[in-house]
Amino acid sequence: MNSQPGQLLAPNRRRSISDPLSAALLPPPNESPEERERRLSAEAEAKKRSDNIDKMLREGERQNRRKKVVKVLLLGQSESGKSTTLKQFQLLHARAAFQAERIAWRFVIYLNLLQSVRRILEAISPDADALANGLDEIDDYDGTDDAASIIICAPGGSTPSYGTQVPNYESYRTRLAPLAELEARLIQQLSDPEDIGNLEATRLPLSQNHQAWPYNNETSPTSTGWGQPIPRISIPSGSRSSPASPTSLASMSNHQELTVPTTFNWKKAFALGKIQSPKSAYSGGELQGWWEDPDDPVHVLHRCSSIIVELWRDPKVTQKLKEKRLRLEESSGFYLNEIDRITAKMYIPTDDDILKARLKTTGVVEHTFTMPKDNEFRGVDWKIYDVGGARPQRNAWVPYFDDVNAIIFLAPISAFDQVLAEDSTVNRLEDSMHLWKHVVSNRLLANVNIILFLNKCDLLRSKLESGVRISHHIRGYSRPNDYDSVSKYFYNKFGAIHQSYTPNRSRELYIHLTAVTDTRRTQVIILNVRDMILTANLKSSSLM
Repeated sequence: MNSQPGQLLAPNRRRSISDPLSAALLPPPNESPEERERRLSAEAEAKKRSDNIDKMLREGERQNRRKKVVKVLLLGQSESGKSTTLKQFQLLHARAAFQAERIAWRFVIYLNLLQSVRRILEAISPDADALANGLDEIDDYDGTDDAASIIICAPGGSTPSYGTQVPNYESYRTRLAPLAELEARLIQQLSDPEDIGNLEATRLPLSQNHQAWPYNNETSPTSTGWGQPIPRISIPSGSRSSPASPTSLASMSNHQELTVPTTFNWKKAFALGKIQSPKSAYSGGELQGWWEDPDDPVHVLHRCSSIIVELWRDPKVTQKLKEKRLRLEESSGFYLNEIDRITAKMYIPTDDDILKARLKTTGVVEHTFTMPKDNEFRGVDWKIYDVGGARPQRNAWVPYFDDVNAIIFLAPISAFDQVLAEDSTVNRLEDSMHLWKHVVSNRLLANVNIILFLNKCDLLRSKLESGVRISHHIRGYSRPNDYDSVSKYFYNKFGAIHQSYTPNRSRELYIHLTAVTDTRRTQVIILNVRDMILTANLKSSSLM
């Protein structure tokens, strides 16, 4: 195992000025002399390695023994960052295809925004408070390390306070009512029309007892919006009571997250089609823009945007979310800080918007690209597989282990205080470690290169700086509660699992601390990983 995080640095490739990646890889501003010296040294080493790869490629072409296809698996639990990493590969190596799909992501982003609003309304519901407090009185959690505890706990084990009331709750519900129908419509549009069962499972329950967006002012006395009260769970040994991530909160409600099978080409359904021109359909027969279509979702969102802003910025709402420790900012598909831009009538998703978008899929997502002729890796086809990480989908991993060249495993280390969306009895970090042990110990993968992304480091840093103490969730942790100490702890922990369980002691492990939504840093790492995979591919072809 390598001893330092991110030990492989991006090569200093020769690129034309027109290459968009060149600008992204410029030296950071205000670079110190020491940092510049380290960077130049690393780039020189990377160039030396790159030149060596070029030499091996030329030799491989002469001998015609080089493999023509490189297969890479993306593995990890649900919401670990696999889909985002796949998007980064596409953004770097298949920019035209990424651009063609840009508008289609608009509908997913709208749905993500609506889901965030609904979760807020569920969280601030007075009825949800009444039921949650009722559970507190029954369970009377005592702050010990007993396996059974309330899922949301304040630091130190005390139960949170639900005292803050939101006086404008009913007003928000009433004024945001049009968003209920819009969310139902988006879910139906994004659902596979051939999969009736999936459509019915994801259709919104609009009964009065489970209705966060009211169609009238009558509600059941026990209504909790679409969500249900936080259930009692068992925390695995080695961790204490954990707050739910926004996704796991959604999974514990009656509202099920939209799941789209990979066989349904939803991107094609929302492709450029009728948005090629901002001009009216009556001017020369040209196609109109979506903002001129009265049925487009943007109009409802645009009308409600000021109310969403008011809700999100309401101090009482902020305090309520803090008391319930609902951190929407940590979830994929978070756009509440950019409501005005997202709900603008002529909104076009940015690269970052698409990278953050959340759409749960079932099945295996495959992306294929071929290096261009002017690239040093020309002639090699790359196949990247995003294999679903939810528990029911993990049995599908093994068939893809055959003839794979490399595995990129993603472990979200910011999730040390969260539970699985599909099983609220399992701590997410412990689940990642269990999966990691399963992968590195598999004898079918003994000679496969493994790259570990300890992901969501940006969220880890933010969480620690906000005061969340890791020792409240991980038994035996006694180091400082700062980012450097905690990230090093996880780095060593995952590395030790590999050392203990790998069937191939000579296999190197490449570990990177990542935030895969950060395009600049992630693409540098991808270039680095690409070099490593190709080098290993050449070794397996007996060219080294």
